[in-house]
Amino acid sequence: MSQKRLFLLDAYALIFRGYYAFIKNPRINSKGMDTSAIMGFMNSLMDVIKREKPDHLAVAFDKGGSDLRNELFPEYKANRDATPEAIKIAVPYIQALLNAMHIPIIEVAGYEADDLIGTIAKQAEKENYKVYMMTPDKDFAQLVSENIFMYKPARMGNGIEIWGIPEVLEKFEITNPLQVIDYLGMMGDSADNIPGLPGVGEKTAKKFLAEYGSMENLLANTHQLKGAIKDKIEANAELGLLSKKLATILLDCPVVFNEKDYELSTPDVEKTDALFNELEFRRMAEQFDAIFKPKASGESSPQIV
Repeated sequence: MSQKRLFLLDAYALIFRGYYAFIKNPRINSKGMDTSAIMGFMNSLMDVIKREKPDHLAVAFDKGGSDLRNELFPEYKANRDATPEAIKIAVPYIQALLNAMHIPIIEVAGYEADDLIGTIAKQAEKENYKVYMMTPDKDFAQLVSENIFMYKPARMGNGIEIWGIPEVLEKFEITNPLQVIDYLGMMGDSADNIPGLPGVGEKTAKKFLAEYGSMENLLANTHQLKGAIKDKIEANAELGLLSKKLATILLDCPVVFNEKDYELSTPDVEKTDALFNELEFRRMAEQFDAIFKPKASGESSPQIV
């Protein structure tokens, strides 16, 4: 029997990506509403359903950020711009569409989507699932294992990328996917405002990992370093360890993988049609119905022109 597959979608990463994909040519409907973020997310969702025909699928949302990381480092993500209005408007519509499609929404106050996806991916792996984390966010590479993959959506004319262990090791020049945490901790992450070690960029982080293997081992061997970088790293050892902690995806969130709930089932097409109609997504409604509407036997499906 072939292994069951679970797809876990990182909602906000895909919503933001969808919104910016249309930034030069936003989708505005007749009511003046910018529907770019909804369109972008739904395109990603429908593409993965059509292409991969997953048995199980769920979508994870952030709900109020990470309590743990904000406690450890109040400046965490403090550099982010305000969320564009079109994205704020999009979320309730996207959640309504997911509900109509009977796709579970995973969100827990105080936890980020990364942590929810990490926790569920590891639980599903134990139940012999192949798990695909659909996100453009490189942080997820730390979770990759024999049965957990990153599924990076197509962009700018490049196709989908699926990262398993070999791709992660090659991409980050490491020997174990868990070292992605050390890599992010060393070089920091401007998107999340993780400070990292001052003066350490991508190249230096890779060099240190090749030599020392981990943040802790680097900090234990700073006597081998020379010059300004030695002084900087010694002076900021605590910051390095804090950055590694901030970059670590949690695997023990209060969520439980429920095989039955996550099964992809037939959507409530009346509800999805009503939402598509309100949003004025005519083409998407046609494509959606072509995939999901059960055809009566012996009846040819009507051609919509």
